Amino acid sequence: MKQIILVLCLLVSGVGMVSAQDVLPQETADVQAQEPAAADAPEQLWDAANTAYINGDFRAAATAYEQLLAQGFVSVKLYYNLANAYFKENRLGKAILFYHRALRLAPGNDDIRYNLSVAEARTKDNIERIPEFFFVGWMRGVRHTMGCAAWTVLSLVLLACALALFLLYLLAPRLSLRKTGFYGTLVAGLLFVCATWFAAADRREMLDDSQAVVTAASVAVKSSPDKSATDLFVLHEGTVVRIADRLGEWCEVVIGDGKKGWLESRKIEVV
Repeated sequence: MKQIILVLCLLVSGVGMVSAQDVLPQETADVQAQEPAAADAPEQLWDAANTAYINGDFRAAATAYEQLLAQGFVSVKLYYNLANAYFKENRLGKAILFYHRALRLAPGNDDIRYNLSVAEARTKDNIERIPEFFFVGWMRGVRHTMGCAAWTVLSLVLLACALALFLLYLLAPRLSLRKTGFYGTLVAGLLFVCATWFAAADRREMLDDSQAVVTAASVAVKSSPDKSATDLFVLHEGTVVRIADRLGEWCEVVIGDGKKGWLESRKIEVV
């Protein structure tokens, strides 16, 4: 338990991108040089990864960050730093994958969202997405201002306020106070419902396993789950798809413009 707490504290200080022309950087941690292969403790792996990144050895940095993930450690900083290392290696598929994973934990982080947009701009597939109703996009933007935990805490606070105002409505001796309690209860109750819905929606999005990223250099999307089937179109590394169905080693995917087809599961990785 102490080791996990120590590592979580270490993950608070991250490594950002070196070039401000590409992405927004974040603070770097003070580290000591150490080879990732010789690092066994999580804090040593973290130091080794940061050192490798600062020295421009992005492959070694990515390897060390991946070792931390293999040990079961998860954080926004870890995903974000790993995505940055993969971006510097020009492995766009892996970079976009881990930017999306970081956003699952911190949907309101503008730096991650900006870096993701830079990485996506470098992908080969220029897919025109089906426009959505503006209200849906606006609600999603509001929901992404905070994470699931923050919306949950806010909903509990609003519930307490609604109960307090309801008691004021029941017990207040003056009519003006009773009116305040009544209308306040309605407003707090409505906000409680909204916050609870946002928290539930964020949790569903965090656990959603239908979003995936193409990690192969290119993959032909087939008309059916068969290697001899007709090629419908080709997707390239970094393209985000939605998994509609699974059949053995194949997945039926849908892209942003509504086209769909089958491709091998090993060519994509679920966010």
